[in-house]
Amino acid sequence: MPESSGQIDNVMHEDRLFPPTAEFAGQAHIKSPAEYQALWEQAAADPAAFWAELAREELHWFEPFTEALVWKEPHAQWFVGGKTNVSTNCLDRNIAQGLGDRLAILWEGEPGDSRSLTYAELQRQVCQAANCFRQLGVGPGDVVSIYMPLVPELVIAMLACARIGAVHSVIFAGFSAEAIADRNNDAQAKLQITADGGWRRGKILPLKATVDEALAKSPTVENCIVLDRVHQDVPMQAGRDYWWHALMAEADTECPAAPQDSEAPLFILYTSGSTGKPKGILHTTAGYNLYAKKTFQWVFDHQPEDVYWCTADCGWITGHSYLVYGPLAAGATCLMYEGAPNYPDESRFWQLIEKYQVTIFYTAPTAIRAFIKWGDQHVEKHDLSSLRLLGTVGEGINPEAWMWYHEKIGGQRCPIVDTWWQTETGGIMLSPLPGAIATKPGSCTKPLPGILPAIVNQAGQPVEPNQGGWLTVTHPWPGMLRGIWGDPERYQEVYWSRVPGHYLAGDNARCDEDGYYWIMGRIDDVLNVSGHRLSTIEIESALVSHPQVAEAAAVGRPDDLKGEAVAVFVTVKDAQPDDQLRESLKLHVRHEIGALAQPDDIRFTAALPKTRSGKIMRRLLKDIAAGKETVGDSTTLEDLNVLTNLGDGDK
Repeated sequence: MPESSGQIDNVMHEDRLFPPTAEFAGQAHIKSPAEYQALWEQAAADPAAFWAELAREELHWFEPFTEALVWKEPHAQWFVGGKTNVSTNCLDRNIAQGLGDRLAILWEGEPGDSRSLTYAELQRQVCQAANCFRQLGVGPGDVVSIYMPLVPELVIAMLACARIGAVHSVIFAGFSAEAIADRNNDAQAKLQITADGGWRRGKILPLKATVDEALAKSPTVENCIVLDRVHQDVPMQAGRDYWWHALMAEADTECPAAPQDSEAPLFILYTSGSTGKPKGILHTTAGYNLYAKKTFQWVFDHQPEDVYWCTADCGWITGHSYLVYGPLAAGATCLMYEGAPNYPDESRFWQLIEKYQVTIFYTAPTAIRAFIKWGDQHVEKHDLSSLRLLGTVGEGINPEAWMWYHEKIGGQRCPIVDTWWQTETGGIMLSPLPGAIATKPGSCTKPLPGILPAIVNQAGQPVEPNQGGWLTVTHPWPGMLRGIWGDPERYQEVYWSRVPGHYLAGDNARCDEDGYYWIMGRIDDVLNVSGHRLSTIEIESALVSHPQVAEAAAVGRPDDLKGEAVAVFVTVKDAQPDDQLRESLKLHVRHEIGALAQPDDIRFTAALPKTRSGKIMRRLLKDIAAGKETVGDSTTLEDLNVLTNLGDGDK
């Protein structure tokens, strides 16, 4: 097939179908395919009116909006003229509805310490923190940089910023001092919030020391607030550094929320760019707040008695939308866990589900593949019968990992919501609605109400069913990014220039004959083998379906004959990697997909290079497969030692 067509060969076939049980569908908010279809068609007929009605119902308004949407590509304004406050919608509104005594946060630290906060208690501490920030000169529009462990004070800091109109920039507490300084300087941050340290696999991460190094290169930061998390002696610079507990002890517990314009900036979140320079994705107030809330309610079918656990850190968009803003706006009870899933042993997650009687569990495919590798014995010693719904996020899940999740964690009774979305989209775009849509392993199924996707070739023309192409969105939605902080040209170029009138997601996808969507990897993750355009995710899924493979990543390397050869990096479960296994894997891919996808190179490795949010860094693997001596930007890599080991990997 000519490369210029932009279409991708579909080589993966999945016929298994899992409808929701009658019991689950009967209690769900959206109970049938017909109910979903009617809601989707209502939204598609007039998206602006659809979202406007929900905004009036679901958010508190200090001043009503006068226009639902003003759209001048690529710039959207939602709920124009309205004034609201995200902190009010997450706290005050729930308390006014009688939920003040409901648990908002259940928190467990890695060492086993625990705390809980009701909505009323959370509101009081948010007000205190907001007053502390104001005392240090933070006002509307000022940027607050947050570099903390996953503790309740991180959520409190985010909501306190929202309460006074400050803009938060949460940086995952694993980034280097250089990465913090780069983000602080790009955002012109005024206040830094951190902790003395944090726990990770039984060791203390020296967060304050890292921040001190970063602040030496962050001239706009005037003050630093330090949480006493691990009780370590750390240097405190007089006139700049303040202890969180000392400030909070003197702070007033009342702080009326400041009305914010619908389009006032809420937060910046930096995500990796293909150039290596992070992009500061900007999200604003009302549209994001509404979208996070409604998608949480729809996708997770939230019920008042649920205990909901999203395992993501607030350093990533999943933590923003589905640990903080979406669930709290919906009045949910959220579990937060500070530590690693394999400390003190590999059963920690299952022990927490049993302890807290978790009903909804939302995690990443990379974690699920790790659970599989660690062995079923860690799962089987815990009672997971409280679970009623499972979810996945961050990347596509291969069908065999999906089936393990369904059988071992869900006991074959829990629907799985395989969610597709991005930092840029603000919330989930494609996902099953668990009471209404039968699931297929590996498919994110259907678009949510108000989302109008299209799959096109490189000329911008729609492709046929089951033919792969570029995934785009053809109409604005409230949760969409409003730009890249300080770089409007890059925003236009990355998302809106290649297919006029369409938001370009950067992912390949196909839509099957049932209207189900399948993500086929990033646009750059397509191999051109002898004229066939193959998606890496399908090759990886074939490899992981082999009983000895825990995880796999496929990339292309230059080949004089084929154009590109298929190179794969494989981690195994308990087998001895040798030439016999290598040949077995090649034959397995040949059987599952066909000769065209059979790997040319197979490297066995103990671990794959991943970002700290769990995504495989295929860009670095591509450099290694091509034999380059140096690889691209690796600042978001979780373990730099992995690269060294890969470079010497067994071919």
